[in-house]
Amino acid sequence: MLKKGGLGKGMAALLPTIAQTGDKNYFICPIEQIRPNRNQPRKQFAAEKLDELAASIREKGIIQPLVVVKNGAFYEIIAGERRWRAAQKAGLLELPVVIRDTSEDSILELALIENIQREDLNAIEEAMAYKSLVEHLGISQEEVAKRVGKNRTSVTNSLRLLKLPEEIQNDVIEDRLSMGHARALLGLESEEEIHKARQEILRRMLSVRGAEQLVNRFKRGKHTVTKIARQPDLLMAAVEEQLQKQFQTRVAIRQTKSGKGTLEIHFSSAEELTRIIDLL
Repeated sequence: MLKKGGLGKGMAALLPTIAQTGDKNYFICPIEQIRPNRNQPRKQFAAEKLDELAASIREKGIIQPLVVVKNGAFYEIIAGERRWRAAQKAGLLELPVVIRDTSEDSILELALIENIQREDLNAIEEAMAYKSLVEHLGISQEEVAKRVGKNRTSVTNSLRLLKLPEEIQNDVIEDRLSMGHARALLGLESEEEIHKARQEILRRMLSVRGAEQLVNRFKRGKHTVTKIARQPDLLMAAVEEQLQKQFQTRVAIRQTKSGKGTLEIHFSSAEELTRIIDLL
């Protein structure tokens, strides 16, 4: 029997069990007839995570059907693109699907809600999805907030991230900066100051609180960025970069004047911690 999973209100009704789908809407579909959602808000799919899911699918199969809509000769995914991608890696030739009749606007809304409830979107993808809802559905930020189960302030703050330079947005997408770092940078007016602050945040691996303090110093005009870094800083930066490439995650080296210090290796999940431990 298929499980409903941990989805919240809204998507649960879209993911019935096999026992509840005793009609033509549920069937096993050839994988080549399935297409990704053109309005999928999620753009980044970590290769390592897909490999892990593919391994699980090889062993246990697909536990939950994809939710799709009929589009010509193909079926377009409403929910389950990550499973579809992993299934291809696993070599599956067919997948369980549930067909839903819905409008294009509803597909966009449901795809967004599904990703938000699974916490699959990075901050920029989430902001872009909110923007799409506002523009395509012609609804207010307040109405968007109601539909996705967020407060209006959260939606507004998310949309503000799209005002940042593209370089900063890419930093968030690629996990070099967090949403907190990005929101701190919004406090600066000129792009030049934003880029200078961004460089120092990355160089010094500042926390969100540290980034906020840095931005406040810029705003008070009491901060200058050293044009030529000290030799030890260059050495530590090179070592950090090498370690980050090796572990594929953020690494920070913090050294005191006495020569002592700490090495920080960041991880975002138990699976990632296990991967790092294996590398060590």
